[in-house]
Amino acid sequence: MIYAPEAQHDGINVPIEHRFEPYDDNGGTSVAIAGKDFCVVAADTRQSTGYSINTRFAPKAYVLSDSSVIAMNGFHADGLTLKKVLDQRLKWYKFNHDKDMSCDAIAQMLSITLYQRRFFPYYSFCLLGGVDEKGEGGVYCYDAIGSYEREVARATGSASALIQPFLDNQVNKKNMENASKEPLELEEVLRIVKDAFTSATERDIYTGDKLQICIIRKDVPVEVQFYPLKRD
Repeated sequence: MIYAPEAQHDGINVPIEHRFEPYDDNGGTSVAIAGKDFCVVAADTRQSTGYSINTRFAPKAYVLSDSSVIAMNGFHADGLTLKKVLDQRLKWYKFNHDKDMSCDAIAQMLSITLYQRRFFPYYSFCLLGGVDEKGEGGVYCYDAIGSYEREVARATGSASALIQPFLDNQVNKKNMENASKEPLELEEVLRIVKDAFTSATERDIYTGDKLQICIIRKDVPVEVQFYPLKRD
């Protein structure tokens, strides 16, 4: 922070503040829901700065392997940098061990990668979704310095406060009497994801334009779908 006393106001020198801000929040929302033998990771494609839309198509979900997809909210440039770091480490692992890293191992590696930058963190709030070596779906939710936990359903980003209570009710069956605790089928999860984002775009100006949906299953390449969202 630098102060320059050249400016005058009513004949009195006043300091001018010059500030360098290394971070920005580019908005957007991500959701991940785990099923019995699959996981769905979804994110909108709008990228904003303040009240301005930088682009209507900036995907926030990235395929790391056939068993895992990561979605990142916060500063888009930090997310891209983190994605490159993860890709490099996955290639090193493949070269050294002649096999792909499992989803659980990727989750631990991501935690270590974020913690190594804890004094100048990536401004990136991550959701990792995938299927483990047993073929069971899992969602890993992170803060900016690598603390994480495995969950069934989680939302992050600018509309997370709107979507998370909906997921708690519809997926985790909280505050519901006599509700079945059986894992949801894929078709039901896709309906919940689309309904959640359609509703969120009515209240959150940083979420919209298009929904990117990634479906992860064991021993099957990741399927990516796109669904239109509100554009204003």
